[in-house]
Amino acid sequence: RIRIDYIQPGKPQQNAYVERYNRTVRYDWLGQHLFENIEEVRDYATKWLWTYNNERPNMGIGGITPRQKLRTAA
Repeated sequence: RIRIDYIQPGKPQQNAYVERYNRTVRYDWLGQHLFENIEEVRDYATKWLWTYNNERPNMGIGGITPRQKLRTAA
């Protein structure tokens, strides 16, 4: 029951979560590094995404990391 809804051109607020993520990627690492090739970009992106999703403090769960949250739930 998943369907694709396209946003209107010039209306990024209709997809705020993706726009926020894209901004974070641009400012946190894409605009701060010069890469030699696409493999280097992919490797860096994979490492950054792991840190972003698992090791950085998340304000949505009280300013702790997801790993810490999992430990408190067990």
